[in-house]
Amino acid sequence: MGRRQIDSKPKRWVTLIYLLMGLFSCWFVYMLFSVMLRPNEDSKLSMGLEGSDGGCCRGIEGFELWGTAVKWGSDFKFNSSVECCNACKEMCDGKDGPCLCDSWVFCGNVERCGSKFGECWLKKQKDHLAPDWQEAGDNTIWTSGLVFGKSEAIVKMETKYGTLHIKLLPECAPRSVMYILELLAVRHCVGCQFYRAEGRGQSWDTKGNHLNLASFGPPFALIQGTLAAEGVAFKKIPLEECPIIQRGSVAWIGSGPEFFISLANHEEWKKTYTVFGYVLPEDLEIAEKIATLPTVPDVWNNINVSVLEKPVSFLFRRINKVTK
Repeated sequence: MGRRQIDSKPKRWVTLIYLLMGLFSCWFVYMLFSVMLRPNEDSKLSMGLEGSDGGCCRGIEGFELWGTAVKWGSDFKFNSSVECCNACKEMCDGKDGPCLCDSWVFCGNVERCGSKFGECWLKKQKDHLAPDWQEAGDNTIWTSGLVFGKSEAIVKMETKYGTLHIKLLPECAPRSVMYILELLAVRHCVGCQFYRAEGRGQSWDTKGNHLNLASFGPPFALIQGTLAAEGVAFKKIPLEECPIIQRGSVAWIGSGPEFFISLANHEEWKKTYTVFGYVLPEDLEIAEKIATLPTVPDVWNNINVSVLEKPVSFLFRRINKVTK
């Protein structure tokens, strides 16, 4: 019996040692993979921008998009426009080539829709940057929206200092994007220009992160301009999706047509501005270049600003022509 007791002690210690070794091994592997898989600051920004439209599913009420039906609403019904939009998104995940669905139409008013209530029509446009629409106004019972794939809806903002590629966000800001598509259609943007330019100063680093104990401006790390084009009627745009402003965000000031491109992350601005697009990270150096142009000081509503000595004009162009 005594020998058994002496033999059993080492066994217990051996078991405990193996257990501790196993726990240590698991911890080490976890830490190793955490470091390997943890994104750096640049990739976190890119991921944040790329996924910025992932949770949105907005449409325009009183607006009917036309197009070839890929799902017939008479046999395809939901309780909300969000469900209809998500059904279109599922056909536009980017895994199997071009989007099979890039627009949706939903009837969501019980009284006005009657037997059509809940109908969800999923459609495919001949040209997703020039969608075909049937009618708009208070007499229209439909709500419609656009869905763009990851590589779609990138438009060019051409300036004399370089081209900014902007990814539009129709699922988050459908009214805003429809106006940009209208500018694309007229092929000019006379009057569109940047007139204010302020760099990051000593308050934000090159990745847009705010530095500890630094002020929040001025300067405010942005370039500001207008999208009021001659010959194109602009109607004030109600607030749409208002996420936290990130470096590269393209957002309205109020209801437009004044807008800005942010050169920094502005969490201090809360969720105040409608973001309808973002500049691709590789093009932000062009926006930074504009921010270094000669300016003159001015005061707007008791705020010190920097106004460009010479405004920078720009126009919108599409990247690829549609193949018919």
